[in-house]
Amino acid sequence: MPDSSERLFLRSNAIIEPLVDRFYAWMHIVAPAQAAMNLANVQVPLLESYLHSPQVHIAASTNPALRGGYFVNVEESRATEIGDLLDTIKRDRADMLTFAAAIQDADELLRQNATGFDLTPLYPKLHPSLHGLVELAYDTSNQASLHVMEPLLYHSPAFDRRRQSVQLSLEDGVERPFILSTPRLPMPGVLELPIAFDHPGLDELFRARIEGTTLSRLRELFDLDDAQAALMRGLLDTRPSLSPDRHIEGGGRIRYYGHACLVLQTPEAAVVADPFISADNRHGDRYTLDDLPDRIDLVLITHGHQDHIVLETLLQLRSRTGAVVVPRSSRGNLCDPSIGLYLRSMGFTVIEVDDFDEIPLPGGAKVVATPFLGEHSDLDIRAKSTYLVQLAGKSVFIGADSSGIAPPLYRYIRSHLGEVDIAFLGMECDGAPLTWLYQGLLTRPVTKKMSDSRKLSGSNAEQAAAIMTELGSREAYVYAMGEESWQGHVMATTYTPDTYQIKQIEEFMTWCKEHDVAAEHLLNIREWTW
Repeated sequence: MPDSSERLFLRSNAIIEPLVDRFYAWMHIVAPAQAAMNLANVQVPLLESYLHSPQVHIAASTNPALRGGYFVNVEESRATEIGDLLDTIKRDRADMLTFAAAIQDADELLRQNATGFDLTPLYPKLHPSLHGLVELAYDTSNQASLHVMEPLLYHSPAFDRRRQSVQLSLEDGVERPFILSTPRLPMPGVLELPIAFDHPGLDELFRARIEGTTLSRLRELFDLDDAQAALMRGLLDTRPSLSPDRHIEGGGRIRYYGHACLVLQTPEAAVVADPFISADNRHGDRYTLDDLPDRIDLVLITHGHQDHIVLETLLQLRSRTGAVVVPRSSRGNLCDPSIGLYLRSMGFTVIEVDDFDEIPLPGGAKVVATPFLGEHSDLDIRAKSTYLVQLAGKSVFIGADSSGIAPPLYRYIRSHLGEVDIAFLGMECDGAPLTWLYQGLLTRPVTKKMSDSRKLSGSNAEQAAAIMTELGSREAYVYAMGEESWQGHVMATTYTPDTYQIKQIEEFMTWCKEHDVAAEHLLNIREWTW
């Protein structure tokens, strides 16, 4: 074993895959109620389906037409390991599976018995696993529903940090399996750590990109044996790989890091929006973790979808981030888990915001939370926010996937906050159907026709043009929609020049040209300075 006291730095291309029962972690499989329902309604049936016909899953996983489908991409020779994983889940997560079934039963109880009269007699009929953790209530149209006491769930059997673990490895440029469908089994050269996401050793490890650490310190923090220590040493180098221009000395700067990720900087402040950042610095066609400023004042999260709150990036930024700004949820709605509770459970400092809340930044800059419309398949989800960032004399609208279905909204934003100089918009205008992402949370079946009508869609050309008109902005930049080569494991999207979304972006670009608006469809890397 090499000298364990030498000062070492985390390699640029070191990555982490956070796992929950070996599935890639995202909010709906960590937040307790949603995790239980997805385990019961998606993950267990998925593993059972694979074990019934491994060849079907493997063939589908390599079929470009089925990209992004729920197929387990694990070679048949490892089917026994999938079987063992399924058995372990059914044995060790029995409380969670019971909780999910109790939610389903409670919904049926309400459907049959909540007819506008007193709900009190229904409480004793709830399964004991729900007692003290839910409330039954009517809305103003006399429709009854169940609301979970989400903060309490994080202290109940429905939430178990022992489900969590991480895999550490080096990014090799090979596309990883799709995160929503394929569990991560042990692999050669991959360091497995059975630790929770709030483990303090992770902060020490990722801070080592900037400050360095020693192998002996990491051995102590993670209780590594010799074989694990050898794998850990492979993640470390004798010198840092930080970019010399990661800070600025004057004015303002925005850098586009791919998908919906922006880094906005002044000499005094740094803000990162929806961090989803490549760790592969070999290509020169993208900004990577090497290019981030050492200190990040705020991370802004627009909404809870797996491509906007990317835990493998967030965990690497936790130790250098002042606070994560998240939209406040509606409290207790099954389809609207609290992003704040989710991140606090992992040791993040969180600021929750409502529309038009303001957060000051050093140097006179500020962030203002602004409304977010649509994109969530018409579900009652409040945990979504766009942002206006005012810095170095510029006003920047971060629109994420918000839709322009009601243009007057943006007129209100402009009247309250003034004209916008630069607008960033999402134009995935023919997104996945309702059941693709929310099947696990639905307590009543929906038809395919119904699901297909309710898309996870941002703005089309007409809606994007309306947003620009109402905001008064003279610069429009459309995010890439998973088109960057390194995002396939999360996005699993495929576009051609004839794809509807691409045609809509082209139509919007034409509109911008006709209306003297500077516009661009972003891809990989872009920088603005002033």
